[in-house]
Amino acid sequence: MKAIGIIGYHHTGKTTLATLLISALSGKGFEVASIKDIHSEKYRADKEGSNSWKHAQAGANQVFARGLKDGALILTPSPDLRQILGLIRADWLVIEGLRDAAVPKIVCADSLAQADELFDPTVIAYSGKISGQTDSHNGLPVLSALSKGEELLSLVLAKAFPILPQSDPDCCSACGRNCYQLAGEILQGLAKREDCVLDGKSDLILEVGGSAVTIVPFVQKLLRDSVLAFVDNLKDIPPTGDISIKVRR
Repeated sequence: MKAIGIIGYHHTGKTTLATLLISALSGKGFEVASIKDIHSEKYRADKEGSNSWKHAQAGANQVFARGLKDGALILTPSPDLRQILGLIRADWLVIEGLRDAAVPKIVCADSLAQADELFDPTVIAYSGKISGQTDSHNGLPVLSALSKGEELLSLVLAKAFPILPQSDPDCCSACGRNCYQLAGEILQGLAKREDCVLDGKSDLILEVGGSAVTIVPFVQKLLRDSVLAFVDNLKDIPPTGDISIKVRR
């Protein structure tokens, strides 16, 4: 799954750009998921006093609210990006907000000062009200979502890469940097997506419900060594070959 982030302050055009990209990607036949990060103490995913709210109050960490026309998964407490990624199955993910996400980003800004404040190595372009002031800034294109939507889409298709694991930097820096730093270096041509050691090169693969679960290298080694130690003590076991364990629950 590839991802693009859209960041900026309130009323700078983030949602306009997000909906444009979602529509354009969907129109090309991609399955698109989105995340809207909401910074408001007033927002709640459920209404106090509802039956689903009572389920959560009783101790359920995940509550599925299934209606006649749609449904929702209510998570308590609020999940981080890595936890959300484990629930998403899509070709593309559009993230509105989450400035610290390790993904390519487009900054929506009202002014050059705002653009400078939000700039970092993961930014690939600017949009929003700033698009009426200049065509480029910090060496990056400034494109209006309303008049340059095709150019923005082309840029996103060219720059985005399969999303990194978003691992906690305190748990994994096996590639020599954290996911945020690696994302920036990929976009600058200083690293490759394949430099991430958590996917594709692991000696241990854990799947739950058919979906791969990302495990940091230290925990991978502990689990792998434990399984190998157990298997090596069994009789008549070939000394080579992959080992598979399936646990039913």
